[in-house]
Amino acid sequence: MIKYTKLWETMKERGITQYTLIKKYGVSPGQITRLKRNESVSTHTIDMFCRILNCRIEDIMEYIQDNE
Repeated sequence: MIKYTKLWETMKERGITQYTLIKKYGVSPGQITRLKRNESVSTHTIDMFCRILNCRIEDIMEYIQDNE
């Protein structure tokens, strides 16, 4: 499963709020909701967050193996 827990940590470190993402960068609230729920998002969205936060992919997402 892909988890976006690191995204929220990176945002906090950089002082970027969800409000800033929406108002300044034009991120849709739906994209933020999908990330909060660890749902699938496009590579375009991942790229956009990396550019906004000036970070690498591993700073915003990680793969955690499901225990089945």
